[in-house]
Amino acid sequence: MSFDINSLNGLSARELKTLIRTATKQHELAAKRPAAGTVRAQINKILRESGYSINELFGEDAPVPAKRGRKPGTKVAATKKAAAKKGAKKGKKTGVVAPKYRDPADAANQWTGRGKPPRWMAAYLAKGKKKEDFLI
Repeated sequence: MSFDINSLNGLSARELKTLIRTATKQHELAAKRPAAGTVRAQINKILRESGYSINELFGEDAPVPAKRGRKPGTKVAATKKAAAKKGAKKGKKTGVVAPKYRDPADAANQWTGRGKPPRWMAAYLAKGKKKEDFLI
C-alpha cells in the first residue's frame, strides 16, 4: 500500500489522533488474522480432499488465487467466448471497400477514400492536383 505523507500536513491534532487510533485498531486486527497463504493452503487442502474446485463451488467468476503479475481477488474470463459475450468487441466490423482512387504512376497504389489520404495522394494534393483527377 502506498501512502502520501504530505496528505497529513493539513490535518489538525485531533484528526491525527483519530487517524492514529483507527490505524492502531486496524493493525491489531490484521496482526490477529492468520497469513493469507496459510488460509489459502487450508482451503486448497479441503478442496482436494472433497474433490471440488473453486469454480464448481462459486462459479466461473470466482476470485482466482493470486499469482505473479495478478492482483489478489481479480477475476479471469474463462474463455474468449465468455469475454465476447460480455461485450469485449472493440468496434463494428465493416466489409471490404473497393478502391476509389488510383495513383497514375503506380497502379498498385490505391485508396478507398476513407480515412487519412496515403502519402502518394497527399503529395499530389500538395502539388495542386484534385482528388477527382485520380478517380478509378
